[in-house]
Amino acid sequence: MSARSDQTGNQTASAQDQMVAGSAWMTAGSIFSRILGAIYIIPWNIWFGTFFLQANALYGKGYNIYSFFLIAAIAGVPSAIAKQVAHYNALNEYGISVRLYKRGLVIAILTGVIIALLLFLGAPLFTGGDKNLIPVLHSLAWAILIIPTMSLTRGYFQGFQQMAPSAISQFVEQLARVAYMLITAFVIMYILKGDWVSAVSQSTLAAAIGALCGLIVLGVYYWKRRDYFRGLVAGSNEELVVPAKQLYKEIIAQAVPFIILGAGITIFQLIDQYTFAPIMHLAGNYSDAYLNDLFALFGVNANKLIMITISLSSALAVTVVPLLSEAYTRGNKHEISGQLTNAFLMFEFVMIPAALGMSAVARPLNIVFYGQTQEALGSSILAFSSYLSILLGLYTVVSALMQGISQNRRAVHYFAVGTVVKFIVQWPLVYFLGAFGPLVATGIGLFVTCYLIIHSLDVQFGINYATIAKKTNGILLASIGTFAIARVVVMLGSLLGSNGRIISFTVTAIAAVLGGYFYVYMMLKSRLADAIIGNRVAGLRRRLHIR
Repeated sequence: MSARSDQTGNQTASAQDQMVAGSAWMTAGSIFSRILGAIYIIPWNIWFGTFFLQANALYGKGYNIYSFFLIAAIAGVPSAIAKQVAHYNALNEYGISVRLYKRGLVIAILTGVIIALLLFLGAPLFTGGDKNLIPVLHSLAWAILIIPTMSLTRGYFQGFQQMAPSAISQFVEQLARVAYMLITAFVIMYILKGDWVSAVSQSTLAAAIGALCGLIVLGVYYWKRRDYFRGLVAGSNEELVVPAKQLYKEIIAQAVPFIILGAGITIFQLIDQYTFAPIMHLAGNYSDAYLNDLFALFGVNANKLIMITISLSSALAVTVVPLLSEAYTRGNKHEISGQLTNAFLMFEFVMIPAALGMSAVARPLNIVFYGQTQEALGSSILAFSSYLSILLGLYTVVSALMQGISQNRRAVHYFAVGTVVKFIVQWPLVYFLGAFGPLVATGIGLFVTCYLIIHSLDVQFGINYATIAKKTNGILLASIGTFAIARVVVMLGSLLGSNGRIISFTVTAIAAVLGGYFYVYMMLKSRLADAIIGNRVAGLRRRLHIR
């Protein structure tokens, strides 16, 4: 009995270490990518000048539509591949994992071609009356040809708990994308004084350039590690015989729910995109240009920044799926319960301070990225969106948890309930709250979905709420302290009487450093970091001379 308990404890500790290590790689790649994806806005804003809000709204609308088509093209296959690869690896059937990847490539290439053609040829049908969207959607269609194969390969590496190739390729992809965006925007808008719609179209074509570079990085990693994969295949049990037809069936059965759940936030954004202007026209006599500006503020500007913090949750979600799948394959409910508890704690550990911190510096941060354009309203929307990001991040994690334990249909059902709630409250909230209405409606819809999923997980496997609550108190107190410190720095900075980018950047940086140091200090001092991340933080405590 004791030996068995020790084995279970070792498995749980090992899973926690894998989760932390995997999350570290995915978080680093995701954060750096998101930061790059946000920083480009500063020069992009300057070069577009008076066309910036219109250009950003066009860019955001195009990307919302593209994101939905991209998720359909990827078809949930990367996450499904990661889950199934982890499943067969846990059974020491590495040969089947390799075959699974090759069959997935066929699906990825076919869906990429079909969906890319659908977006390119059907672009006029998806514009909602805005003809400027047509060239933008045409340029985005090229990316859909490449990204499914790239994403599938990332899923294959993740199934082997190899997160570094995914993280590094993600960073390279974003670096190439941003470089192409800035070069073309500078040439078209600043040097040639050209058409802003053409400049936006080139900026969206950058998605294809970035995807190609990311795929090349993954190809190099695969080539370097081919002997390692061959060795695993050679040592497989080879006790299972899985026909090609069954492999295709498994991929599709796992992938379809991933489409819906992976598109969850995008679906909510598309609801906002197609309903906001019609509802606002009923609420008052507003021009299309003004409503486009409002949409840019809540649907694009704030969204770009909060996605930096949400990426923390996304990185954790990607890591959790294969780990949970392995535990589920072994039928170890105790291990599943422990991983669920750890996943929620890690989510709180990174998401709560990040969201509160961004809310505290919303005003100077908004000025750094977007200048003085509707500064007051933009800052308020960013602050509110920062709080909302906790729910968006929680959704990415809990939906991944359900997928990891093969509760896909149930998760889709719960998301459908949340979507219906979003539709019901959308009209009155937008009518009376304007630009804040879609955000509140999204929060309510996702809250319902998250509650239903968490309740289901608790009923099936048991979530250690006592442990979570005890550690949450410490996380919340430290996060509030971080918020307070950052707010004091922002208030002192406002006494300087300047709203320029340089002063705002300085204030934001000081607030982030002081607030962030306080949070890290409190987590290390209280030993909460050890309980959540593991003993590896002891070295950091020694370097910071914290007892």
